[in-house]
Amino acid sequence: MESILTYPRQVFRDDHELLRQTVRRFLDRECRPRQAEWDREGRVDRETWLKAGREGLLCPTLDSAWGGGGGDFGHAAVIVEEIGRSGISGLGFGLHSDVVAPYIARLGTEAQKARWLPGCVSGETILAIAMSEPGAGSDLRAIRTTARREGDDYVIDGSKTFISNGLNCDLVVVVAKTAPDLGGKGVSLLLVEADRPGFRRGRKLDKMGQEAADTAELFFDGVRVPAGNLLGEENKGLGYLMQELAQERFVIALGAAAKLEAMYEETVRYTRERIVFGKPLLDMQNTRFALAGIRTRATAVRMMVDQYLAEHLRRRLTLDEAAMAKLFATEELGRALDEMLQLYGGYGYMMDYPICRAFVDSRVMRIYGGTSEVMKELIARNL
Repeated sequence: MESILTYPRQVFRDDHELLRQTVRRFLDRECRPRQAEWDREGRVDRETWLKAGREGLLCPTLDSAWGGGGGDFGHAAVIVEEIGRSGISGLGFGLHSDVVAPYIARLGTEAQKARWLPGCVSGETILAIAMSEPGAGSDLRAIRTTARREGDDYVIDGSKTFISNGLNCDLVVVVAKTAPDLGGKGVSLLLVEADRPGFRRGRKLDKMGQEAADTAELFFDGVRVPAGNLLGEENKGLGYLMQELAQERFVIALGAAAKLEAMYEETVRYTRERIVFGKPLLDMQNTRFALAGIRTRATAVRMMVDQYLAEHLRRRLTLDEAAMAKLFATEELGRALDEMLQLYGGYGYMMDYPICRAFVDSRVMRIYGGTSEVMKELIARNL
């Protein structure tokens, strides 16, 4: 295939690349044949989660004390990239491993980590995080879900929406107000097991793309959890979220960069083989010019993302750098997918073609993890 880069990437070590081969084999063997079934069911089957755990593909950065691989973020990045490149839709591994598990690993007590992290590594405990609400998306200060203290328990009331892994999850990190009168300074994080009385899953949301992703509504009607389920300190939740959101947004940028490259390579292949007016579509100047522009922009995305990946491996990636990476990578992906889909003509509108699935699946990347407009606002704060 036609590669974007003309030079070898320097950010990964040999052990990262060995993992890459394992991930590719797993995706081809265990995931690709099940895509149609997942789309029909609206979720990834739990056996696939357990198989991923056995292969060491869940929570690779967790300490070996909890069953993790003890790797660095480079190992997590390899998994994110390969899922992005594969075109396989609906896997919630990245959210589970690289977004939610780090909250427990960083903020959890030894008892909390011992109780839940081994299951996160094995795939027996699927994680979700409940932030967004019907009236509060990117503005987390506007959440209305509350958690009031009653003796040795917290009692949680409220509703959440757009929750990834919402149908499969066994454990949810719930963002709630423990001191509503303090606004954003009264937010806390609580761990809620899915079998708690009063916890209820709503419908599986009917989305534009990612049909196999179990995105759902969650309801908390007087859900009682012990005070020991508080994650970190009370009323410090917003600060914790800000610390972890940089990695969440950078994970999205990593996936976007990989998907952009994969779809570019696929489109070059298609235009070489597609005959129009007696010659390959790639021989037409409009096609060559369009792909030349896409390759140039995709190379810029890759260089930016790799630079920031190197920084994140040194734990130096800042919140606004992560925002720039997400903004640039996802916006360029969206622009390029639209241009490439046009080159397929009517076939580009068919879900049988990877470009069509990528087009609908990727649109949300400019929304979740913070919209492009929110990314611009974060970046602008440092002007």
